[in-house]
Amino acid sequence: MRNIYNKPIDLRKLKTYPIRKRKNLVTIKEFVSVSTPPAGFRQFMNEMPDILAGADFKTLVDKIVEAHKNKRVIGVALGAHVIKCGLSTIIIDLMRRGVIKSIAMNGAGAIHDYEISLIGATSENVRETIKDGKFGMAQETAGFFSRASGHAAGNKLGLGESIGKMIIREKNQYSNYSILAHAYQMGIPATIHVALGTDTIHMHECISGEDLGKASLHDFKILASIVSSLNKGVWLNIGSAVILPEVFLKAVSMARNLGNKLNDFTTANIDMIQHYRPRENVTGRPSPRGINLVGHHEIMLPLLRWAVLSVINN
Repeated sequence: MRNIYNKPIDLRKLKTYPIRKRKNLVTIKEFVSVSTPPAGFRQFMNEMPDILAGADFKTLVDKIVEAHKNKRVIGVALGAHVIKCGLSTIIIDLMRRGVIKSIAMNGAGAIHDYEISLIGATSENVRETIKDGKFGMAQETAGFFSRASGHAAGNKLGLGESIGKMIIREKNQYSNYSILAHAYQMGIPATIHVALGTDTIHMHECISGEDLGKASLHDFKILASIVSSLNKGVWLNIGSAVILPEVFLKAVSMARNLGNKLNDFTTANIDMIQHYRPRENVTGRPSPRGINLVGHHEIMLPLLRWAVLSVINN
């Protein structure tokens, strides 16, 4: 006799609502307004001691600048919280300047990027909406990801490329704030790494696990190709505690298995708290040179951008 608990939940009766009726914690009004570093900023850098994090920060800046000048890969893996902190403008600016050469996100990062492009806001109040089951029930987000993953799977594209393409094609009002839209327009590879069951869109009947899986697996292979060229380059893991460090570790193994030289590159993990997987799978096991920096994204990323640009622009 079949156990009743082996039966999947019926999603057809879920109650959804328009995203524009949702209260959001983050809007583009709070986003960073990028500016040129002041002339004396390098002096601030010089006043950092060449000890512990001060030395590590300066080493990271030097390695990013060196990789940029030598046209080597500078890849950035972003946790969703980075986008929720209003830092998309910093990432986009560094993409435009040719510093960032590739982007990787988890599914939540892609969701926030899309919602910002659509309504100029994101990040619902989970503490409130979880009480009556409204959490994650915005109609437009799930509908878009259904279309984007279907388009990707049907056209042999990665999920990141498909999302960026469709944000532009659907003329989202705030696409100028979308990392994925800019990546598509600039031809920068942007990969999305989905873990099924972790994202709000997975709760909706319209979502196809087959399409999401196929598109995300395609992106994983693209990421492995990027990592294959990482020698003399830099990989930044910013705010992803589990998914992207795990993805990076496997990509490094694939690249080395196929004979690619990966014995001289720099990895860095920048986060508010140092977690096990980034330390082991990004800056530890695979990396000949790993740097760990602790700090809030909304402070560390503007600081890192100014530091890098103050050297590049001189």
